[in-house]
Amino acid sequence: MKEIICDKAYRENILIRIFVIMALALIVKVDIAGADPFAYVMSSGTVSVIDTTTDTVTAKVKIGGYPGEVAITPDGTKIYVTDSAIGSTTVSIIDTVTNTVNSTVNVGGSSWGSAINPAGTRVYVSIRDSTNILVINTATNSVIAKVNVGWSPDRIAVTPDGTKIYVTSHRSDITSIIDTVTNSIITTVNVGDKPWDVAVSPDGTKAYVTNSGSNNVSIIDTATNNVIATVNVGEYPWGVAVNPAGTKVYVTSWEDDSVSVIDTFTNNVTTTIPVGVHPCGVAVRSDGTKAYVANYDSNNVSVIDTATNNVIAIVNVGYHPVEIAFGHFIDSNATDQSTGTTSNATEDIGFEETNLSSSEEKNAVELNNSNNNNSESDNGSSSDENESSKNNSTPGFGLLGSLICLYGGWKLGKK
Repeated sequence: MKEIICDKAYRENILIRIFVIMALALIVKVDIAGADPFAYVMSSGTVSVIDTTTDTVTAKVKIGGYPGEVAITPDGTKIYVTDSAIGSTTVSIIDTVTNTVNSTVNVGGSSWGSAINPAGTRVYVSIRDSTNILVINTATNSVIAKVNVGWSPDRIAVTPDGTKIYVTSHRSDITSIIDTVTNSIITTVNVGDKPWDVAVSPDGTKAYVTNSGSNNVSIIDTATNNVIATVNVGEYPWGVAVNPAGTKVYVTSWEDDSVSVIDTFTNNVTTTIPVGVHPCGVAVRSDGTKAYVANYDSNNVSVIDTATNNVIAIVNVGYHPVEIAFGHFIDSNATDQSTGTTSNATEDIGFEETNLSSSEEKNAVELNNSNNNNSESDNGSSSDENESSKNNSTPGFGLLGSLICLYGGWKLGKK
């Protein structure tokens, strides 16, 4: 009898240990899956990969041309990089495991903004000196649709449910709203002078548009598509990003070398943070702890502690960094590899490119009196949708189920 009791106690002890170990594994798994340790910075001819745990550059991917903006698939395996250089016609696709360009898509002209839907099935790309937004199917890497918007479309933001995209057109002073099911324009919204970047709040209720010519931010109510507030910020605002909690908006000001922080409850600027020379793109980590700012003429990235609003690190990257975005956790061997291998997997499209002069274009490069064709750029971010959440929104769910079954079996065994 004593042996049976001891054996039962031993087995219960083993089960408890297994339960604890699996619970710890689940916690670690969820923590890793929710992290985004890599930031991708677009510079002239390269994309730098920053490990945001150590804030160091771990790899550089040669792209050629002048990378404009990046769209990262929800699973973090692929990055679509636009090329805003005059004469360019391709969007590059980077494999994040190898940090190499493994394919390109022919979009028929130099491209500026890019964004990917939460399901990871569509990439939206704006074509400079045109009225075109192209829709790319990520399964085939081919252009499947074209939407005409205002003249000179720039940045693109997708709503969290993936049903709409917001597109700025800085030579038309409008933001276009596109239905992603029909690929047609729902309406256009008059905003400020020369709208540049756009970001949608995590709850999908607001869109924030930076107006580089009027030094303010237009706040659009996405339910009515009306501008409900205008917030004055620094001179020549460029990039905009909303923190994951939806409580703060970060806006870079090119001429002021600063970042304005807007309180989303009061729509007031609560603080201004000095950063590098001519800040452009800005992005916030998914845990909301740090914001990263690309400083065009400092050739570096400022890392802001969002709790203290202080710059806590400066990361040197490539020449003229323009935009920055975050990727998910990928177990890659990102060891300072610089490679520019591209494949010939180029998808041609039958759309005619509108070839018009961009001499009248007032962008940050012109403000800096740069005449290098490969450094002309007008450059800005994305979310989560039902389809992707079916597979990705509950990391460790299988492990959690095992834990529940194991615990239930143990309780029955005790009875």
